[in-house]
Amino acid sequence: MSAKDVAALLRGNAVFAGLPAREIEALAGLVTEEPHRARAHVFMEGDAPRWFYVVKSGHVKILRQSKTGKDVVLELLGPGEVFGGVAVIEKRPYPASAQATEPTVVLKIPADPVIALAERHPAFIKEMALMIGRRLRAAHDSVKSLAVDPVEARLAAALLRLAKREGTRGKDGVTLPFHLTRQSLADMTGTTVETTIRVVSRWLKDGLLSDVGGRLALGDLAGLHALAEGETE
Repeated sequence: MSAKDVAALLRGNAVFAGLPAREIEALAGLVTEEPHRARAHVFMEGDAPRWFYVVKSGHVKILRQSKTGKDVVLELLGPGEVFGGVAVIEKRPYPASAQATEPTVVLKIPADPVIALAERHPAFIKEMALMIGRRLRAAHDSVKSLAVDPVEARLAAALLRLAKREGTRGKDGVTLPFHLTRQSLADMTGTTVETTIRVVSRWLKDGLLSDVGGRLALGDLAGLHALAEGETE
């Protein structure tokens, strides 16, 4: 990936969009590409914050491990999204782990130039804060859902969020542009993989979902919205 292409990718994220072109180009010249196989960790919770990351291709899930040893997915990030930035700016260890959900390539920007950039451009910090706020609101909604919503509502809501953010509309409905494992979906919704397999299999049979080359397509958005809102059929 050329420095020009990297700069374009950075500019596409709101965190970098307001920076002067020369600053983005300077960062782009420092970027290192790093490929990861599916289920490989980009970093582990507690690691030193040496890099600010951007997803180039594939997907990365941000997760923490509960006291019972179960992984809890906090976020699922796709191309163009950033992660690890708060730890870099605060100079504290990464507060969670990052793991590729499929073959993934990330871009790594060294921590020191990012810290210096933040000191020169308060707007960068502002955009980071806005991004964190959006993610915290989403996390709050997820925690609330885990506490009060039935499993089917949580699963339907998770699929609808992913479809809204990255789905492509076609003859089969809205198709997710990546393979979402039942384990990842279970981790995102605080349930077991066995329950997820059972529910998704039923939805496939009932036509709420379909399988398009290994990717889930949401064929009945109204039905899934009804489930997400806790309405009975």
